[in-house]
Amino acid sequence: MTRIVLVHGIGRQLAGPHSLLDDWYPSLADGLALNGCQVQRSEVAAAFYGDLFRPAGHRSIGLPDLDATDVTDPLERDVLLSWWHQAAQQEALVPGPEDRGRLRTPQLVQRALDALSHSSFFAGLGEHLLIFSARQVRRYFTEPAVRENVQKRVSATVSDGTQVIVAHSLGSVVAYEVLCAHPEWRDITLVTLGSPLAVRNLVFDRLRPAPADGRAQWPPSVRRWVNVADRGDVVALVKTLAPAFGDALTDRLVHNGAKAHDARPYLTAHETGEAIAAALGENGRAP
Repeated sequence: MTRIVLVHGIGRQLAGPHSLLDDWYPSLADGLALNGCQVQRSEVAAAFYGDLFRPAGHRSIGLPDLDATDVTDPLERDVLLSWWHQAAQQEALVPGPEDRGRLRTPQLVQRALDALSHSSFFAGLGEHLLIFSARQVRRYFTEPAVRENVQKRVSATVSDGTQVIVAHSLGSVVAYEVLCAHPEWRDITLVTLGSPLAVRNLVFDRLRPAPADGRAQWPPSVRRWVNVADRGDVVALVKTLAPAFGDALTDRLVHNGAKAHDARPYLTAHETGEAIAAALGENGRAP
């Protein structure tokens, strides 16, 4: 029986549900252990959709060799620029948009990519991976078939026994929309990690159902919602979701070290384990 469903974010196109669970389950177990709780691996499932973004076979090795000239969509550009602005605010080594003397490339997107190469957060990611990640965000919001198929993967993983959905990064957007679309589900606890849900223009205004008067709908199937964010997480540009989604939402800040957006330190955090353990215990089923 699936008690906990894990939903991943961008950049997992080469993984799968079993390898993702191998990667995340130990961290989940550690966070729960800090709160005197445990859950069997067999009771946890990964809602996996990354392969939907995996490129078809081509002559080159690895991902398509993308560069700044391939960023022609305004949403892809704005995602990259938002990461740049936030990274520049968080890290002294990342030159900001105003520091033209430190960046010699005149093209705005290329300047953003060059700046992000100095970020510890994006360390090891080449330009093509940064662009490919931004493209996944754009495709989810602008390609209806992609959005529908991603949501189907998550919906199919949720069972009658599911008590908690833990969603990371773009996965929090998917989980939110799926929960709104399934009011028949009941008493779900939603735990979002490094979520961009409240980022205006890029994400918030593109949600379904659409927000009204600056406030988004509370998913009717959600009993409790805890949002966990690291101050240095450049993807979770807005750290508190309650102002946009309702006062019933609890926002918690954590410190993940150098890997501010990585799902694993989010899962090992006491605050994350506490939220999940509380949900398991509310129904009297925590071991």
